[in-house]
Amino acid sequence: MSRQDELRCSWCLGSELYRRYHDTEWGVPCTDSVRLFELINLEGAQAGLSWITILNKREGYRRLFAGFDPLRIARFSDRKLDTIAADAAIVRHRQKVEAVRTNARAWLALRDSGQDFSTLLWEYVDHSPVDNGFTSLSEVPSSTAVSTAMSKQLKAHGFSFVGPTTCYAFMQAAGLVNDHLRSCPRHAELA
Repeated sequence: MSRQDELRCSWCLGSELYRRYHDTEWGVPCTDSVRLFELINLEGAQAGLSWITILNKREGYRRLFAGFDPLRIARFSDRKLDTIAADAAIVRHRQKVEAVRTNARAWLALRDSGQDFSTLLWEYVDHSPVDNGFTSLSEVPSSTAVSTAMSKQLKAHGFSFVGPTTCYAFMQAAGLVNDHLRSCPRHAELA
């Protein structure tokens, strides 16, 4: 193990894809509403699975879900969803596949009401990433009061597969919280 690996958050050491994701994407603050739409859906797809499973299938999700374009996805027919749910390029879970269309429609309804998805989400952290400063993985929660509140609001807006744990994982991935361990070089880079 290299010195760099010794310092990284240990959850990412299982594969090169995991390390690359950790080193370049995870925890980087994202304010692009379409990119956040992709992330919330990928986190929902992960429910009950490992994140590496979703990372390995991310390009399949992007291809089958029109680059996560909410306008296009909202128009997907039930038949199109059947075809998607049968494709091994993604996790073949019909409810999770349907959730992407449901979420696209909810995203568009938010936009049409004058609300920006990114602004809505970033309000939960006062528009600035929360630096948790954890020193061990055992300190990192699976959900928080904030992710629970976010989950409730998203569900009230019609989103699906957005429970408190999914919302917290989303907050970590999208950089709303900096949960890189203090020993990890990325922690200081993102602080």
